[in-house]
Amino acid sequence: MGAEISYGKEQVTLYRTYAKPMSGLTAIPESAFSEKENILFAVDVGVEVLGDNFLPAYTEGDNRNVVATDTMKNFVLKQAIAFGGSTLEGFLDFLGKQFLATYPQMSSLRITGKEQPFNAASVPQNGTFVDSGVLFSRSHNDYAIATLDFDRDGEDIKIISHECGRVGFQLIKITGSSFASFDRDGYTTLPEKSDRPLFIYLDANWKYGDVENAIAPDLSQYIAPEQVRDLVQVVFHEFVSKSIQHLIHEMGIRLLNRFPQMAEVSFTAQNRLWDTAFVSEENEKIKVYCDPRPPYGMIKLKLSRD
Repeated sequence: MGAEISYGKEQVTLYRTYAKPMSGLTAIPESAFSEKENILFAVDVGVEVLGDNFLPAYTEGDNRNVVATDTMKNFVLKQAIAFGGSTLEGFLDFLGKQFLATYPQMSSLRITGKEQPFNAASVPQNGTFVDSGVLFSRSHNDYAIATLDFDRDGEDIKIISHECGRVGFQLIKITGSSFASFDRDGYTTLPEKSDRPLFIYLDANWKYGDVENAIAPDLSQYIAPEQVRDLVQVVFHEFVSKSIQHLIHEMGIRLLNRFPQMAEVSFTAQNRLWDTAFVSEENEKIKVYCDPRPPYGMIKLKLSRD
């Protein structure tokens, strides 16, 4: 009988104050994002230990090698103080290597991170408005994610796989999208639309050609999730799409062209287009929409460099 095991701790949420500012990014024309003060560095961390080293705990109830998940939680929180970097991926790299250096019975592990976004409040100062350095508002919009897998290679600790992302987009474009000339049969009731509003949920994920660019202190080759967010929004704004498939393909092409260090990009999109409730008799541009029924269209795409 074979067995695959893993165990760990999820939802270790931490709020680190005054992390190293994020600076030295390469500017892109689709984004004004160039730096981040990191006065509040908030992350939800997951730790998953992999491998057979802990199998006796399952088969014999032998816990002598088991690192308690509560210990993992405390370890993550304490290491957040020691972290000297500025990015989510850098923090996960620091955590993973510290775990394996501290606990030799761990052969491999996976560290995941979800940004907990807070936006600085806008406050008046000398006749204008600036970002507060002390007051922040929790955001429920899109956020950055990352996953790093670590393994031992002799005395070395290496990242063996990774994925980064910006997820949780909810974007509505009022005009400039269409869906027509699709296959029709006796089951088809959907009318063709030469112009329609388009409301999508969207997750974007990517991988680097060289993972060192994701974790290096020099951020000139770092792909900032905020820049990905801005580029995705610019494409949606500019591009007249004939379907969601058409739209996310254009987003992928633009991302790969803009970031040569990006080896792969993938999307998961949902069609959440509202139902039309009423249209004004005086001006057809004035409409009232309502939420659609629960079934929704789901579209996926992955683009990789040759």
